[in-house]
Amino acid sequence: MAEGAGESFWTVLVAGLANLAIAVAKLVAGLISGSAAMLSEAAHSAADTVTEVLLLVAVRQTGKPADRRHPFGYGKAGFFWAMMAAVATLVGGAGFSITHGVHTIVHGESLGDFTLSYVVLAVSFVIESVSFLKGFSQARREARRWGIGPVRLVARTSDTALKAVMLEDAAALAGLLIAAGGLLGSQLSGSALWDGAASVAIGVLLLVVAVALIAANVSLLIGQAAPRVVETEIRALLLAQPEVADVVELLTMYLGPGRLLVAAKIDFDDSASAAGVEIACDQVDRRLRAHVPTISQVFLDPTPTRR
Repeated sequence: MAEGAGESFWTVLVAGLANLAIAVAKLVAGLISGSAAMLSEAAHSAADTVTEVLLLVAVRQTGKPADRRHPFGYGKAGFFWAMMAAVATLVGGAGFSITHGVHTIVHGESLGDFTLSYVVLAVSFVIESVSFLKGFSQARREARRWGIGPVRLVARTSDTALKAVMLEDAAALAGLLIAAGGLLGSQLSGSALWDGAASVAIGVLLLVVAVALIAANVSLLIGQAAPRVVETEIRALLLAQPEVADVVELLTMYLGPGRLLVAAKIDFDDSASAAGVEIACDQVDRRLRAHVPTISQVFLDPTPTRR
C-alpha cells in the first residue's frame, strides 16, 4: 500500500516531541500526588519517547540507497528498528506499569493532592489527540488510494512507523482515561487499590500493543506478502498485457516500508516472438510501477503453463 517515508518522518517526530513533554509533566504530577497510575503514565510516555527515537532511526535507515552488498536496499532495517521500538514499549512501559501497580495494590501508597494530576491528564489528552489525528490523517489519505478504511490500512500497512504511532497514540489516549478513572476511584474511596489497578490496566494495554507490533514486524522481517487486494490488482495488470496468456505463479514480498518486490512466472502467448516478449516485459514493468507505486522491483520469468 502507498506509504510516504517523508510524511511518516514528520508524523513520528510530532509524536516524539509530544511524548517527551508529556512524560516530564506526568512525572512531576506523579511525584507530587504519589499516584501509581500517574507514574505508570510517565513511564508510558517515556517508553513512547524512546520508541519514537527508534522509529526515526528506522525511517532514516529505510531511506539509505542500495549498494553492492545490499542490492535490495536497507528497507528491512526499518522493520528491525521498529521491532526494537516495540520491545522498548514492552520492557520500559508495560513492565514498570504492571510491577508498580501490583506493588501499590499489595503494599498501598500515600496519596497527595490530585489537582495537578488531573490538569496534566487533561493537557496530555489534548496533545496526544493532536498527534493521533496527524497519524490518522496520513492513514486516511493512503487508505483512499485502495478504497478501504484507515483502520484496515493501519492493520495491513508495511509502514511500521505509521502503524506504531497510530497504535501507541490510541493506547496513550485510552491510558489517560484509565489513569483518570483510577485517580477518581482512589479519591472517592480513599483507597489506593483503584490507583494500583489503573496502573496494572495501563501496563496490560501497553503489553497488548507491544506484542501486536512485535508480531507485525517479525512477519515483515520474515518476508510478508502484499495484501490480497494488492496482489489481485497486480495479477489483473499482468493479464491485461496482450502477450500474456496466463499468470502461472505470483509472489510478492515487502523489502521495506512501502517497497514491494514482485516475482511472477508468466505464460506468454505462443505466437509472441522473443523480441515481443522482451517488449511486453518492459511494458508490464512500467504499468505495474505506475499503478502500484509501492512496487520497487519486478522480476518476470517466462514459464509455460503445465497442463
